[in-house]
Amino acid sequence: MLQQRLSSRISKTLNHVCSAYVVPKHSFTALSSQPNLQKLQQRVIPGDFVRWGSLGFCRTSSFATGFSPLQHKPLDSIMDVQRVKDRSPEDIASAWDDYHLGRGHIGASMKAKLYYLLEQRAADCRYFVIPLWRGSGYTTMFAQVQMPHILFTGLEDYKARGTQSAPYFTVSYYNEFAESKDLVLIRGDVVFTSKISDTEAKWLLETTQSFYLNDVRYKLVERFNKETHDFEFKDVLQALDMPIL
Repeated sequence: MLQQRLSSRISKTLNHVCSAYVVPKHSFTALSSQPNLQKLQQRVIPGDFVRWGSLGFCRTSSFATGFSPLQHKPLDSIMDVQRVKDRSPEDIASAWDDYHLGRGHIGASMKAKLYYLLEQRAADCRYFVIPLWRGSGYTTMFAQVQMPHILFTGLEDYKARGTQSAPYFTVSYYNEFAESKDLVLIRGDVVFTSKISDTEAKWLLETTQSFYLNDVRYKLVERFNKETHDFEFKDVLQALDMPIL
């Protein structure tokens, strides 16, 4: 019942402020206005298995197919935590990022201070909408920030199915090294590769974090969650230097 009430309340909010947000892909030329997604370069899957092995990584996790999005994968099932405790934060973060490249995985990291700020703000404002650029236009993604996870779903899917909608992309945060190394590891899993690419997923993660961690952008997140009637999606587009269609 609680989930149904929550879904109903969110659906009403989305219907009020997001009815015009899922924008069809109009054809136009806007080379100067295209977001940073275009600048992201595809990186090849590295072959540095020796380095991964020395840091205790184990390639036993499943990739996008069969991924269980709501089941937290323990850090020690991905890497040997004890083996890396004497390594530098830079070594750990670099190996982590490279290890997760390709085939539906995204690897990233952040400073502990930023993680705690994200955690604090997410507890107060759990939802947001992000326009995802698709060549000649954009589609809108709905982010549910429930630390230590973020779930991304197409806005239309969420409006239609609520909490029963399947996430396209999920993110998990690991703070085991937050105190000792000022490092939080981030793992993203693309659940549906037909819905979102690795490059798009990386951009979504970075962009969503920027709205929660940047004081100016966070005001839009607060407005979306707390002042629904004052929220304007065009302000999100302007913040991302995207054209208003």
